[in-house]
Amino acid sequence: MKQTKRILVCEDEEAIRDFVVIHLKRAGYDVTATRNGEEALKAFDAAETIAAKSEGRGHYDIALLDIMMPGPPERQGDQICKILREKSSTIGIIMLSAKSQEMDKVNSLMGGADDYITKPFSPSELMARVDAAYRRVAFMKASAGEVAAVEEETAPDVVSGVFKVNAKSRTVDKNGVTLDLTQVEFQIMDFFIRNEGVALDRKRILLQIWGDSYFGDEKIVDVNVRRLRMKIEEDPSTPLYIQTVWGFGYKWVSDEA
Repeated sequence: MKQTKRILVCEDEEAIRDFVVIHLKRAGYDVTATRNGEEALKAFDAAETIAAKSEGRGHYDIALLDIMMPGPPERQGDQICKILREKSSTIGIIMLSAKSQEMDKVNSLMGGADDYITKPFSPSELMARVDAAYRRVAFMKASAGEVAAVEEETAPDVVSGVFKVNAKSRTVDKNGVTLDLTQVEFQIMDFFIRNEGVALDRKRILLQIWGDSYFGDEKIVDVNVRRLRMKIEEDPSTPLYIQTVWGFGYKWVSDEA
């Protein structure tokens, strides 16, 4: 049975919103379009209520949020991102931003977004980024048994010091406790731990996690690593596990090294 791919779009500019909706629908997505943060939250909560009554069916897979929108600060895109991430660790969140909003991009990623697209963008870029986010969500749901199995060769579980990567559930445990990770954070942890002691450059990490169709820059790697350190390190400012290889990238070191 073909699964419905559901996406929540929040964009106040009508021309951009229509452009996005048309291309998403052409690609087979079930789209809910909203004009501001308040409408987006209401649509998300309504979908969650339906999902609770229908054994999980109804959840949004992806949220596509504009950073700057009309309304109070607490209903801007970055704040809506934080609220959605608190409500769901599994939804894929992509931010839409203008080139001048560099700090807003960083804040959105730190707040739980998986990716961002800089305006103006092409249909191919939009779909490449949305499809990549959907694949991550689909793999997670398949592992959790929420949807039909996705064709993917499952790697074995792997242990590194106090950490364990559970390939089937797509989770990471630290000292037996499951970490609250987004799917992007899980992918980064999985990639690092399976390459313990190997210096991984940013371009290789970008290719592994976001794919060869990613149009953005390497900054997204640094921001996600910073966010991940806040979740796994005792002192994020002096990381023990994810060590920086200056001028190159990062290296995973277990506490047993």
